[in-house]
Amino acid sequence: MDGIGSSMQKKAEELERMAEVLITGEQLRLRLHEGKVIKDRRHHLRTYPNCFVAKELIDWLIEHKEACDRDTAIKIMQKLLDQSIIHHVCDEHREFRDTKMFYRFRKDDGTFPLDSEAKVFMRGQRLYEKLMNAENSLLKTREEEGVAYERTLVAAEFIDWLLQEGEVASREEAEQLGRRLLEHGIIQHVSDQHHFGDGRLLFQFRMNFRRRRRLMELLLERSRVIPESQESPFCLRKQNPDSGNSSFLSVSPTKEIRVVCLRRSSMSSSCGSSGYYSSSPTLSNSPPVLCNPKSVLKRQVSPDELQSPGGPFIKKTFTIVGDAVGWGFVVRGSKPCYIQAVDPSGPAAAAGMKVCQFVVSVNGLNVLNLDYRTVSSLILTGPRTVVMEVMEEVEY
Repeated sequence: MDGIGSSMQKKAEELERMAEVLITGEQLRLRLHEGKVIKDRRHHLRTYPNCFVAKELIDWLIEHKEACDRDTAIKIMQKLLDQSIIHHVCDEHREFRDTKMFYRFRKDDGTFPLDSEAKVFMRGQRLYEKLMNAENSLLKTREEEGVAYERTLVAAEFIDWLLQEGEVASREEAEQLGRRLLEHGIIQHVSDQHHFGDGRLLFQFRMNFRRRRRLMELLLERSRVIPESQESPFCLRKQNPDSGNSSFLSVSPTKEIRVVCLRRSSMSSSCGSSGYYSSSPTLSNSPPVLCNPKSVLKRQVSPDELQSPGGPFIKKTFTIVGDAVGWGFVVRGSKPCYIQAVDPSGPAAAAGMKVCQFVVSVNGLNVLNLDYRTVSSLILTGPRTVVMEVMEEVEY
């Protein structure tokens, strides 16, 4: 079989864009619940469960730098309303307004329209999470036709797993599920040459459900969906994996990124010489641009220097509990690897992690002499809660 064909590929891309809206909306819903923005509210002696006030949500979006102004915040939420992710609690308004009106996520009141497409994505996300959290994950580095691919599934083993987990009743049903996942852009053959079948061919998840989506992405309808990468649960922005350039937006909680409107998460901003996003007050339909290709380190150090008694380094220990979209940091380098980027709104930043810290151990295993790919794999295949020891240089 020569591939899934251009028409099927186009359909998969369209479905993937739809999935991005669903995933982005769900990530926002979880964050709002965690921040107590969504709660039961009363109006005219009536209680409206699990809702939010439009004006308060707009304040929250601006405070958390998901929107640069109120008009942009309204456009973001209108997009979610148009896609039936949210709705007015009485379904009396089809416009999202900057008022004290109540809105609610349809998933919180059971009115989300579960069409066949949405069901496939929700099932794909659930299977993805189960595989990522499994003690003996099926996702491994394997070779096909002399080429090594990371985090792959053997189709027949995946079918075995689906049967074992009670996800399907027969191999035929499992094979049909695999084909639907591929046609919806959730998985793909490693070289995109074959459809899913019960055999020894290798497949990968094409979509990373854990990548932290930025709400501004909802307004960039014509831009390509951000490509996923092998380190994607850690990525803030890896823009063009095909070019071989490991380019990320590096973020320090103590630094403000100089962006006039689409701060921190802008997909359309241009890059300044500093490696951070520079000013760009308007949206663009251009593809994402490369940012910060250089290491954040001022100098590389050796494991011996890090462990030298009396050296200018102090050890810190972080316990990081991954959320629905990962841990929120990027590791790079080798012997030792270091923290290249930290998402200011992610679990790692909340635990105290900063850029330029050197990774000493992961869940009790010393990793000073390992490279970032190995360290990333240790974290990806481990538990959701990660205990990391790092060394931080002390400035005198």
